[in-house]
Amino acid sequence: MLRGCAREVLEVAEGIRAVAERTATTLRASGLTAARRPRTGLAARWALLRALTGGQGLGEPAGTTADGPRGGVARVLGAAGRALGGESLAALVALTSLRLRVAAVLADHPELAHAPGMRLLTRAVAADRDRDAVRALRALLHDRTAQRALSGLAPLIAELLAVRDVLDGKSETGGAAGAEGGAEAVDLADQRRRTLATEGSFLGFLRNIEVLSTDGRILVQNVRGPDGVVRYVLQAPGTAPGRPRSDAPQDLVGAWRDLCGTDSPYTRSLTRAVAGHGIPRGAELALIGHGEGGNAVLNLAQDEEFCRTYRVTHVIAVGSPAGDRKPADPRTWVATVTNQFDLVAAPDGGRAAPGACGTAVDHTAPAAPATPADHTHPAPTPSRPGRYDVEYAGPSREFPLCHRLREYIEHLRTLLPVARADIDEALTPYRGPVVRTQAYRLQDHAHPPAGHPFLTLATAPVRTTVGPVDVPVRYYDSAAAHLCFPVDPDAARSLLPDAPWLTPSRLGRRALAVLSVHEHRCTTIGPYTEIALSVLVDDLWRPRPHDAVTDLLRRVDLRRTGRYVLSLAVTTEAARVVAREIWGQPALRMRVEADLTGREIRARSQDLGLAVEGRLGPGVRCPDADRALYGRRATSTVRTLVRAHGGLRLHPGAGVRVRLGTAAAEPLAGQLRRLGIDAARPLFVLACPQFMAHRGGGAVLAR
Repeated sequence: MLRGCAREVLEVAEGIRAVAERTATTLRASGLTAARRPRTGLAARWALLRALTGGQGLGEPAGTTADGPRGGVARVLGAAGRALGGESLAALVALTSLRLRVAAVLADHPELAHAPGMRLLTRAVAADRDRDAVRALRALLHDRTAQRALSGLAPLIAELLAVRDVLDGKSETGGAAGAEGGAEAVDLADQRRRTLATEGSFLGFLRNIEVLSTDGRILVQNVRGPDGVVRYVLQAPGTAPGRPRSDAPQDLVGAWRDLCGTDSPYTRSLTRAVAGHGIPRGAELALIGHGEGGNAVLNLAQDEEFCRTYRVTHVIAVGSPAGDRKPADPRTWVATVTNQFDLVAAPDGGRAAPGACGTAVDHTAPAAPATPADHTHPAPTPSRPGRYDVEYAGPSREFPLCHRLREYIEHLRTLLPVARADIDEALTPYRGPVVRTQAYRLQDHAHPPAGHPFLTLATAPVRTTVGPVDVPVRYYDSAAAHLCFPVDPDAARSLLPDAPWLTPSRLGRRALAVLSVHEHRCTTIGPYTEIALSVLVDDLWRPRPHDAVTDLLRRVDLRRTGRYVLSLAVTTEAARVVAREIWGQPALRMRVEADLTGREIRARSQDLGLAVEGRLGPGVRCPDADRALYGRRATSTVRTLVRAHGGLRLHPGAGVRVRLGTAAAEPLAGQLRRLGIDAARPLFVLACPQFMAHRGGGAVLAR
């Protein structure tokens, strides 16, 4: 019901925008000034101006008109609207639509309330006044770093794009004019090449896509069919929420364009990869994709020129909103596999037609609980010839778990054997040995790499138990608060490992303990939140009395002192493994919620029994918080350098408090109590609501 209301309200907003554009066009018309009665023309123009800019009228003009882009007259009218304190009526109505959609998504998936992107969005749409909310939302949708945090909100992509069109008065749904895309052949590492399928099959192709992960690569394979004919299979992965796309076209804007139009950097890159593979004209080709990759291959099948060049026989989209898109070649067989709880695949229960994003028609009934006898509805209907749509209710409705390709593969193997067999039967011409495999790295030259130039770094993979991790780990959008406490040096020394070269640095008669809270909204190991307790320690070889002070004047790589991490709590398994195996830090996986983007900072962990809350007072700007962190691995000390770039500020700590429950969990709770800061106020707080950082690999020291 909420989604249906949201669609209707958004249609009203688009209608209001159209009226505003026609009114602005009429106001520009020369016929008004050339009227036989000039005074009548002036009165008409004044009436139109009031209707367009008045507080009880349409508000500020909503952007482009049939006459072209906003020019001098439109700017004058926009300035008049702002001077009168008005806001576009279409934008205010669109804001109501977005509020309804957010409420619908949270009703189905309450776990998304803790996602960083959802918190940013709800803060923007829940401002005190509607006009303030519209302005906050407009700023959010134009902030590229915030868009990376919003990339995890797949069910709202179409609505966000449509609302942005209303806010800005322009549309991107008609294609990606000027968008660039490229593809470059690359070699796969031997380890990954060995995991690729050597025989053509539906699950084999999906496992290949999973192996490619989401690092901007696709795969094209030559398969010799049972009849001896060589055919070709294009395999396209999707995006991962909260992870940067660097210079690849698999990003949030690309997902918007893939969903709402038939042209995008991703689809162009796929076209160039196929052309570079040397596929003969008229050869048979199958397109298989997951998530955004499924959107891209469905769009590619709608390209008439592409379908005239190659015979597209099959298009299979897994976890993608397929809707009613029809391929250019009516002989193309289209199959979709959709988990009804997957918000990416069915954000509305349907899909908007290109050029009308946000107006999708709901084709599905509400998902019923999964039962062994009611998992799929795969039979094609007479109204959709050449289509094979599989819809099922998976065992878990948690997002984004239900969107992962690994989950779809497992469900096809165990819950959907009939559907898997039917699709495999349709792919019979591609059931044979793979005679050639080539990976292509997709490129998008229209934008610089994410985080450029600060995060444009050479990286190298490091093996871990969760797979290879590129080091340095890059943090594209983070927030932090470092609470600094003076503590007893003897208490601090008792918490350090039993090594004589690890001694707390003294600032006068006290040592310094730091309780750090980080909210990492976009990183190369996925979004996560962390709470760390550390103690400032001296040089491991030649401690000097004032090193802790003089080190502030040195570059981080020349500093002798550093912070030894006593305890670390993170919210994801990948972050825990990286902290333990690469940085030598004693990480535990815990539930942590943090909000560090405003003057009011809050962090809570039920697992730890810890709460940090308060209001930051006036602050002064200080240098970026580059730091050296120490950990332990076996009998060695590990030193890690962290470089940061952002607006760090120093605040007095009087308004912030640390609260520890009586049943708080060890080891962090016991360490806080032994340091005497379990209910204390920090001396000062270093806070940064938004910054970038990169953390290198740990250097093992023989100490």
